Amino acid sequence: MTLVRAKKHLGQHFLTDKNIANKIVESLRPGGKYTQILEVGPGMGILSDFLLQKTEYETYLVDIDTESYEFLQKKYPQLGSRLINTDFLEMDFGSIFSGPLGIIGNFPYNISSQILFKVLDNRQQVVEVVGMFQKEVAERCSAKPGSKEYGILSVFLQAYYQVKYLFTVKAGVFNPPPKVLSAVIRLTRNSVLELDCDEKLFWQVVKAGFNQRRKTLRNALSSLINKEKMGEEPLLELRAERLSVADFVKLTKKITANR
Repeated sequence: MTLVRAKKHLGQHFLTDKNIANKIVESLRPGGKYTQILEVGPGMGILSDFLLQKTEYETYLVDIDTESYEFLQKKYPQLGSRLINTDFLEMDFGSIFSGPLGIIGNFPYNISSQILFKVLDNRQQVVEVVGMFQKEVAERCSAKPGSKEYGILSVFLQAYYQVKYLFTVKAGVFNPPPKVLSAVIRLTRNSVLELDCDEKLFWQVVKAGFNQRRKTLRNALSSLINKEKMGEEPLLELRAERLSVADFVKLTKKITANR
């Protein structure tokens, strides 16, 4: 079969190292509470080869690249309608998958944040994600309060998922090689179905706090809070990067009670 050309506008960097591909697939937790799994951006199927050996999963592949789709149709005719040629960001999970879902992939770096927000939008269904990201993004996802990497994405993901940084991957195992290091992380859905606060306000508080991360929260959240009613709230004297998810929940409840 003719090989697929990596396309710059799609952010494609095809993994070529089978050992790393196998290591990524083996990073899925055995006994995870799902049987359907979706691979995003399979390219020429280096991950798919190992994933399809996992008979405990009903595997789906999605690729926006028509050339990849046609290549994979010939390689995996047994997939039939489980090979999907569309934009992952536009997928309606509820109409395709029944019950809990796992997601895996060597994700395109140019849309990595959008992929993670798509996961968050579908957090009630997506119970596990194992994926390759730019190392910088992986570090942001798993960062702890007080670090310079800790930000909006860290808080939102860690509100609903346990995030584990698994391993770093060098550029030489891709074709073409990216100009950055890569890393694989795993997101495992926690037991929080809904946050113990106004979730919409929680998202607003987190975004506003980090959008002006050099300011204390009393100043960064000035459009969201009643400063007089909030009084001497200690959390407002800190910068956003100092607050844990639990702190942000606590602060959101306090703001709700004092509006």
